[in-house]
Amino acid sequence: MIRVAILGAGIGAEHLAGYRNLPDMFLVSVVCDLNVARAAEIIGDDASIEITHDVESVLQNSDVDLIDICLPPHLHFSMTLRALDAGKHVVCEKPLVTSLAEADALIAKEQETGRRVFPVFQYRYGPATNRIRALIEAGLAGKPLVASLETHWNRGSEYYAVDWRGTWAGESGGAVLGHAIHNHDYLMLLMGPVSELTATVATRVNEIEVEDCAAISMRMANGALATSSVTLGGATDTTRIRLVYDKLTAESGTEPYAPAIDAWTYTARDPGDQDKVDDIVAAHGDVKSGFVGFFQDIYQALEGGPETAVSLMDGRRSIELVTSVYQSARSGKTVRLPLNEEADFYEGWLP
Repeated sequence: MIRVAILGAGIGAEHLAGYRNLPDMFLVSVVCDLNVARAAEIIGDDASIEITHDVESVLQNSDVDLIDICLPPHLHFSMTLRALDAGKHVVCEKPLVTSLAEADALIAKEQETGRRVFPVFQYRYGPATNRIRALIEAGLAGKPLVASLETHWNRGSEYYAVDWRGTWAGESGGAVLGHAIHNHDYLMLLMGPVSELTATVATRVNEIEVEDCAAISMRMANGALATSSVTLGGATDTTRIRLVYDKLTAESGTEPYAPAIDAWTYTARDPGDQDKVDDIVAAHGDVKSGFVGFFQDIYQALEGGPETAVSLMDGRRSIELVTSVYQSARSGKTVRLPLNEEADFYEGWLP
């Protein structure tokens, strides 16, 4: 049983629900929030969970194995360092950090302490991911060719009424960092790393400091091409993902926050392969989804099982992509990856 403390009762409510779906693996013992009434609201009548506003007491609690950080983005790096130094494993909401320098500092700290950091990418988990991976392994997908992503969501004045949102100091970025980051991770999970990109960003929807629209063109390391269209001015919250391989086209529905759980279509380029595709699709739908799947993989990793959990290196790769987008958008040039300490924005992209 892994004992968990959740810091932050906003998105932390969804994390709590995920842990509660795995009662043989996790026990949430503490919820910490400056607003203790909000913390009390998410735990309901569960008297076994302690409520506190004191972060230091959580860090020093010997009954806590893992600290789940659901705080505003500008606190993620410092709190992850503090948790690792306290001997705890860490789950941290996105964005994990706000620079490659911070990502590399966490990698060094993880190695120093022997504790693990798991960046939150729960969008990976669902039947669609399981099926696409199975189709790839069966040789029914083939060579990656192109992909298109749409992150077309609706965020207006009510959303930005929270004082730290929409600011460089509070969010450290806009739609590229806080909204499309999951879909970009999903693209790299299924089509490999990005080798170069060109990006344009703009603030066209809301009166905020950070971007709320973006257009990104990417070349993957395997030669495939991908485009990502991002806006927070959509009439609805819509996510659409289309992955084209030379033997298969896989296309999501429009579910915004859990694309891997949505109904996808899987179409063989050769009609003669469609029955094989359909058989694999039918056989690989039984999988834990969303936060439940994400936390299950963490449990397996910490207990010495299969290493399929989201890793700190996955988190760095995500931050590397964000860094490249901001660098390209401001320079007007194509950026080539991977990025190291010589990169223009290695220390951060904040203006």
